[in-house]
Parts: sequence; structure tokens; C-alpha cells
Amino acid sequence: MNIEDKLVKSVIDGLKALYGQDAPVAQVQLQKTKKEFEGHLTLVVFPFLRMSKKGPEQTAQEIGEYLKTNEPSVAAFNVIKGFLNLTIASSAWIELLNGIHSNPQYGIIASTDHSPLVMIEYSSPNTNKPLHLGHVRNNLLGNALANIVVANGNKVVKTNIVNDRGIHICKSMLAWQKYGNGETPESSGKKGDHLVGDYYVAFDKHYKAEIAGLMEKGMTKEEAEAASPLMNEAREMLIKWEAGEPEVRALWEKMNNWVYEGFNETYRKLGVSFDKIYYESNTYLEGKEKVMEGLAKGVFYQKEDGSVWADLTAEGLDHKLLLRADGTSVYMTQDIGTAKLRFADYPIDKMIYVVGNEQNYHFQVLSILLDKLGFEWGKSLVHFSYGMVELPEGKMKSREGTVVDADDLVAEMVSTAKETSNELGKLDGLTQEEADNIARIVGLGALKYFILKVDARKNMTFNPKESIDFNGNTGPFIQYTYARIQSVLRKAAEAGIVIPEHSVLPPTLLPTAIELSEKEEGLIQAVADFAAIVKQAGEDYSPSIIANYTYELVKEYNQFYHDFSILREENEAVKVFRLALSENVAKVVRLGMGLLGIEVPDRM
Repeated sequence: MNIEDKLVKSVIDGLKALYGQDAPVAQVQLQKTKKEFEGHLTLVVFPFLRMSKKGPEQTAQEIGEYLKTNEPSVAAFNVIKGFLNLTIASSAWIELLNGIHSNPQYGIIASTDHSPLVMIEYSSPNTNKPLHLGHVRNNLLGNALANIVVANGNKVVKTNIVNDRGIHICKSMLAWQKYGNGETPESSGKKGDHLVGDYYVAFDKHYKAEIAGLMEKGMTKEEAEAASPLMNEAREMLIKWEAGEPEVRALWEKMNNWVYEGFNETYRKLGVSFDKIYYESNTYLEGKEKVMEGLAKGVFYQKEDGSVWADLTAEGLDHKLLLRADGTSVYMTQDIGTAKLRFADYPIDKMIYVVGNEQNYHFQVLSILLDKLGFEWGKSLVHFSYGMVELPEGKMKSREGTVVDADDLVAEMVSTAKETSNELGKLDGLTQEEADNIARIVGLGALKYFILKVDARKNMTFNPKESIDFNGNTGPFIQYTYARIQSVLRKAAEAGIVIPEHSVLPPTLLPTAIELSEKEEGLIQAVADFAAIVKQAGEDYSPSIIANYTYELVKEYNQFYHDFSILREENEAVKVFRLALSENVAKVVRLGMGLLGIEVPDRM
């Protein structure tokens, strides 16, 4: 039982003893004592004035005296107006640390056979271009969110929906046919997704030139766009694809497979993975079927031109197109089809979509439509909506080839980490292999942490140089502190100092042997907070809560490290305690960073 739970129980016992009344647990509010007052935890006594029939100060005084006499973990108290500030005894802090120390997975709740199953969709790439910085934010958020949901005792299925059909895919295919001269990833040495992306850019270049030529001949922009032979060829190719023409389908499969090999390499570098991948080429027909089913049941309606619509005016929205007059599907139809397949594959209790905030309206509508079609989780689906990510130079456009490529970004981060680490002498004495691995861990840690520390709902600017700093709220600063603790623990082991397995100190020394400083007590309290932080991050779907908590913990530890000697401490019991405290700070840092998908190195 942690300190707060013990205190809540003792306060309830005290209210019964003092005023003869039972108080519900929810009424006992403990919070951290404000920095300007003495104490660790503060009890708000206003809810108990009806029971005591006394003023706030007298009520606080009586409860404080009861706790000091009857609750061993309370060493002292003081009253400020209606607030009872409690000072926790050193022995209680040591006992708390003992409990944390005995649990290698402190703060993480294991799932059971009866745990809810949460499906999380993220990544959602198009097969006409490589992954870019926007996808990086999406993948890192989706992966961290999955880890956090699992850490809160749920089972998770990580899923990806690949947009592998449509006019944009045909543009890359047509450009490769026209200008590719049979180029392949093998012949060019390019990653497959980059190769296909180059042809998407090439299509746009030729298309713009064609439009300009037609406008010079006197056409308006609209007329030129309608007459563009290239665009018309792309549309014809899409019709052939829909009709299943073997030649077009074979080219589509070949080029998509190049892209998937490229994507998989990028996913590996980023450390993200999926349990199940769905493809829109399979889901759009399922969606059509589901929409026609809804039409037959009177959930949707059909216009004279044959198009199918949903009337959402009762929900305060408008009319939503689901099938075009020519029978082709829209994104919404595909999402309905994907939902149908997923629901058939898994007994989903909750569905979370990690998709940018420009799709907020889309998911509001999808939730209503799925509910109307009878999907139990439709109403409660979660759209984890996140903001745009840009570079200091500004917005990115894939058609113009000005996008920040994910692979280039990762490579740049790793090489910057290597440069910075070399300048600071952090890679001295390591083998080439060790130095390369640390540069990879630090570079990726910098990238992931910088993106995940920002509240996902906000737009953000990613600054590579700033992210790799070894000081301040950055990944490398946290990783360096972790490595520093490992170094201390190695030196302790070399000196023959053993930290007991599941107990910080021998039980005989526990109660009175050592008096802790305020800094040490605060650090134990900060470590203990991890469990509540994981829970909060799960409730709010917020990786940034864990990132910023980890930074604050590391900052606290560095002050402690600066102010107190560990290995040079002469009192053996105090030395073992400080080593155990350091070890548990490192454990929580490792667990917290692990939830964000960030590795921590043992040396740096």
C-alpha cells in the first residue's frame, strides 16, 4: 500500500473516532504540499466541517493530532487555514522505496484474459510516395499510445490502413511507364518508396508543363486541366484498375511491392510495428456492400442520379455522400469497409484512430455512421487528433518534392548525434560498433523525444539542432542521466557494494537507521508518482505527460547527484540507500522512455 492510500485509510478511521461518522474515500483529498509550505502532502479539511461542526483550523488541528498519534508514517503536521500539511516520516519513504524496488515493472499494469481489447490505427501511408515528417509524428504517437494503453492493463492490436488505390497511385504508375525506362530499385540503388515517389513528382512536373503549353494556345486554366492528355490517361488507367485489367493490376502490384519494402525499412528504423495491415484495395468493396445494406434498411437514401447519401441533419451536421453517381466510393465508404473487416477479425472493445486534426469532421461523421450501421464501438470510437508538424523553414508539399523525407531525417539525426557526441568526447574509448550504436540510440531518441514531449493536439515545429542538445528538455539529456546512473552502479559493483535484491536496507535498519534529507524524500516521491503518471497518460491519451514527467524526474536527480555524495558517503546504510534510490530512478526512466519507444544506453 502506498503512503497516500495509508493516509486516506487513517483519515477515514480518524473521522470515525473523532466525530463518529463514516466518510467516503472520494471525500478525502490529498495533494502535494505547495513548495512555500512545510510538509509533503496536504489534506483539504473543508469537506469534514459538517461532521466536526467546528471551524476549519480546529478541525485540521484535531485530525492532525489523531494522525500523528495513530499513523506511523506521519512525523509532523502544521495547519494553514483549512489545509492540513503532513510531513511524512523517513521510515515511510524508505518503505515506499522498498515497494518500488521490489517491482521491476513498477507503474505498469499487466493485462489479463479479461482485459479490454483496444485497436489503434496509425501510419496510414499512400503508396505513391515515401514517408515524411508528418508520418513520423503519426507513427511515433501511434506507437507510444499503444505502449501506454498496454501499460494500463489493456490488450492492444496495432493496425495500419494503407491507401493503395486511387488516382494518385495511377499517376506514379503512368509516369513510370512513360519515363521510367524499366528502372527498378535494384537497377537504381534507390529504396522502392523513393523510386515510386520520384515518379509521382515527375508526373506533376510533366502535367504542369502540359497545362502551361495548352494555356499558351489560348485555353483557360480550367479548359487546359480538362483537356490534359496526361491526366486523362491517368483516369483511364484508374478505370482499367477498377475493372481488374491484368496488365494494369500487375504493374500496380509490382510498384506497390517496391513501396512496401521501402516502408518496412523505415518502420524498422523508427522502431514501430503493426499486428495487422489492411489495404484500401480490399476494404472499399466491403464498404460499398455495407452502404448498400444501410440503404436497404433505410439508414441511407439514394438520389435520382444513383448516388447514396446519409442525412445527418438530426445530428446537427449536413448530408454526407457515401457512393458517387457512377458507383465509385469515397474515403468514408472505405473507412466503413475497413471497420467491418476489423470487427469481423477482432472482438474490439475500443477503436482509436491516430489521424491529423484536418480530419476532425470526418471522424465525427464516421462515428455516427458506424453507430447507425450497428457497430457497438462506433459511438465511442476515439479520434486521436494531432496537429501539423513543420520545420523552421515552413510547410511541406509532396507534389513539389519539398517534403522532409523520413529516411533522410533519421540519417541526419544519427549523424548529428555522432558529431555532437564526438565534440563532447562522449564516444571516447568506445569501439566503432559501440559508437555507431550509441549515435543511433541518441539520434533517434532526440527525434522521438522532441516530437513526443509536445502536446499532440498542438501544431509544432521540429528543430533537429535543438533536439540533439545534451542540456535542457531533450532526449539526449535524459539518456545521458540514465547512462551516468549506470556508471555509478557499475563502480559500486566493482567496489563490492551490493544492493539487496528486493529490499533497500536490511529490515533491522529500516525504522530509524537513517534520516533522509528533503531532497531525498522529494526524489522518492517523484519516483513513486510514475504509477499515477502512466494512468493519467492512459486516460488522457497523452504521451507528452510521460515525456515531461521523465524530464522533471531526471532534473531532480541531477540536483541530488550534484548535492550529495553517493560512493564517497561514509555511512554504509546511507550509501546503499542512495544507490538503491539511483537504481530506481534509472528503472523508472527506462520504463518511461520505453513507453515512448526510446532506448536508453548503458554508456554514453
